[in-house]
Amino acid sequence: MPAVTFLTKPGCHLCDDARPVVEQVVAAHPGTTLEERSILDDDTLREEYAEDIPVVLVDGRVHSNWHVDADRLHGALEKAEQTEVSA
Repeated sequence: MPAVTFLTKPGCHLCDDARPVVEQVVAAHPGTTLEERSILDDDTLREEYAEDIPVVLVDGRVHSNWHVDADRLHGALEKAEQTEVSA
């Protein structure tokens, strides 16, 4: 099943806005995992994504940053699910 990583940092208002969207979309895709990580806990993530948060990764690849479009994320998860079934 697909894995979603949600990169955030404390006090980020865009992260606070995106969180419920990400959670709702992931909840609609049973078996999809969601991990939220703060970029402040990882120097590499902080250097790479400091100006881009929130960042949503689907199976380790950047899907979106700053704002999360629910329909687009649904589509990406559906595509990831189909790819896994056919593999």
